[in-house]
Amino acid sequence: MDREWRRYLRELLDSVQNPDYIRPHDIPNIDLYMDQVTTFMDEHLETTKRFEDDKLLTKTMINNYTKNHLLPNPAKKKYTKGHMYLLVFIYYLKNFMSISDVKRIVEPMQEMFYGPDSDISLDEIYAKIVDVEKEVAQGLGKDVMKKFMRSRNAFNEVKGEEEREFLNIFSFIAMLSFDVYLKKAMIEKIIDELLVPAQEERKTKKDGGKKTAKGDGKKEDAAEEAKDAE
Repeated sequence: MDREWRRYLRELLDSVQNPDYIRPHDIPNIDLYMDQVTTFMDEHLETTKRFEDDKLLTKTMINNYTKNHLLPNPAKKKYTKGHMYLLVFIYYLKNFMSISDVKRIVEPMQEMFYGPDSDISLDEIYAKIVDVEKEVAQGLGKDVMKKFMRSRNAFNEVKGEEEREFLNIFSFIAMLSFDVYLKKAMIEKIIDELLVPAQEERKTKKDGGKKTAKGDGKKEDAAEEAKDAE
């Protein structure tokens, strides 16, 4: 592997193993108004943008999350640290999951752990998740390196340099993509088989034994994705 590819691989692995994320101590200890929330997110998530004009978190998005029960209502138009933790979870999850699936994860999170009466606070949960993510990011480097090295030799039989280079890059993307596909499929099965039944049971108990009606998941996804894009 030539020097240019070695440099590129080091940069790629650095970006994976040292992600720029919001640390627990970054989040203010005071409640924030909407404008302060969006400003904070813009400043701390700037490096996660792919393109300069990408939207990070808008007022419309936050209002939609509240309306659709992903977030608790603000108290006197102010958002707590708990709101901020949930917003960070939502921001990252919605990058590869439908809004309805994000809701199935975040709604019980805020129902069970938002507020002073839970056994464990959202502060503690967020800190633990950040620690786990650090370990995952560090371990990911070896797997990415293995896929990259394999991709560099995947099409040695192709004589054209430009064609061979494209196919090597494509094979690297394909290996990474298949990994994402498999993990996303696993996440969806966990949601459908574990989270959804538990959530329906909680709602049934909350409604006094009434059977909860299932909506059209695809229509719900499309409507909420459209709102999120506003």
